[in-house]
Amino acid sequence: MEICSMPVHILSDKIKNRELSSVEITRAVIDRIKKIDPKIQSYITVVEDEALKKSREIQNDIDAGKFLSPIGGIPVAVKDNICTRGIPTTCASKMLSNFIPPYDATVIKKLKEQKAIIAGKLNMDEFAMGGSTENSFFKKTKNPWNTSCVPGGSSGGAAASVAAGLIPFALGSDTGGSIRQPASFCGVVGLKPTYGAVSRYGLVAFASSLDQIGPLTKNVTDCAVVMNAIAGYDKMDSTSANIEYPDYTGFLTNNIKGMKIGVPKEYMTKGINEDVRKALENAAGVLESLGAECEEMSLQYTEYSIPAYYLISSAEASSNLARYDGVKYGYRASRYTDLIDLYRKTRSEGFGEEVKRRIMLGTYALSSGYYDAYYKKALQVRTIIMDDFNRAFDNYDAVIGPTAPTTAYKIGEKIDNPIEMYLGDIFTASVNIAGLPAVSVPCGFDGENMPIGMQIIAKPFDEGTLIKIGYAFEQNTDFANKYPELD
Repeated sequence: MEICSMPVHILSDKIKNRELSSVEITRAVIDRIKKIDPKIQSYITVVEDEALKKSREIQNDIDAGKFLSPIGGIPVAVKDNICTRGIPTTCASKMLSNFIPPYDATVIKKLKEQKAIIAGKLNMDEFAMGGSTENSFFKKTKNPWNTSCVPGGSSGGAAASVAAGLIPFALGSDTGGSIRQPASFCGVVGLKPTYGAVSRYGLVAFASSLDQIGPLTKNVTDCAVVMNAIAGYDKMDSTSANIEYPDYTGFLTNNIKGMKIGVPKEYMTKGINEDVRKALENAAGVLESLGAECEEMSLQYTEYSIPAYYLISSAEASSNLARYDGVKYGYRASRYTDLIDLYRKTRSEGFGEEVKRRIMLGTYALSSGYYDAYYKKALQVRTIIMDDFNRAFDNYDAVIGPTAPTTAYKIGEKIDNPIEMYLGDIFTASVNIAGLPAVSVPCGFDGENMPIGMQIIAKPFDEGTLIKIGYAFEQNTDFANKYPELD
């Protein structure tokens, strides 16, 4: 197995056994980025010199017998809305194209403390608004399985880089499916943790009550390893949960006998691709063959998740993005007559079309006379959706369904039809609305050999159940061992 095809836990073992050095792994990753990424366009920034320098420092520590964490000496890339000290953090926007943070996000501090090596920053939809990574100011990322298709979004660069062997693991952010949907489209594992389980300090805000940082990895074992590294309480994040977090690798048991799993009938409707439906039915059959009980049930308010999500997220985006005014940092219009003209021209020139669309929608929903009719109503629907899930988890250990209603579509196919693209979040947005954990694991391929993902949802702070079910499924199928041919 080539270095760039190896998952994190294998690389970690080889470093500890002196079969590979951190320098060899980092050099292999950098070389592959140079060779393959021009086809994929997943990176905005690559920090080659710094990564190689850090790998030499870490290898010296390893040779001296110092403690090495399970991710020590292994390169990682992060979505470009996670602040990295001294490395540009652009949010794939003209507005922040010159922004270099003076501090690290908490997740970056944790990675560095455990001696992971930051290799670069990954492309995304501008300010995480989009489902295809076509809304980036810099470039359009391509799906490694078919470069004429989108990788999903907004963490499309993260999913594509892991799938293409351009990085062993990546961090993305998920506001309404932005880790799980690209994970499904690219055939990798993507976990959206419980809201509050991973610090958001240093994550550039899109919708603060929905955003969550999480890992994208080659398999479920790596997902557990990375969650151990990034989960935990952070006093710098007021929404961080001060609870005891488990060792997630302890759930890698390959035993799901007696577990009860719900399959919402609303997730298997006419609107989903037939290949996706069959893959999910087959996946449920695999879980049943392993001793779990899969039963049809109902999440009756699923259809309201999209309107509620887009009202809440757009309202919060309108508020959060008000700070980009050309005064403090970021892009500033070169010509203006007064302060109001500075604001107008800076925001008109600095933001892309999708960001402007959502700011306008959110501002409208929050405006006098419309707040009660739209935003307040969306918050009430949010409570109903949360109650719907709570009732489900009274009877089931987990809920499964498709991650997305389709597989990856062609680049440009939906970019002029935002409503159709928004509907792609139908199975993922409700998870963010309810603050739940969910993971997408590969579960099949369609007739065009494009990956299909199964979403597993659990109750709050029960990531262990996701890992347990996902690992058992993965160990008894071969989907996680398939890679796109790019060389």
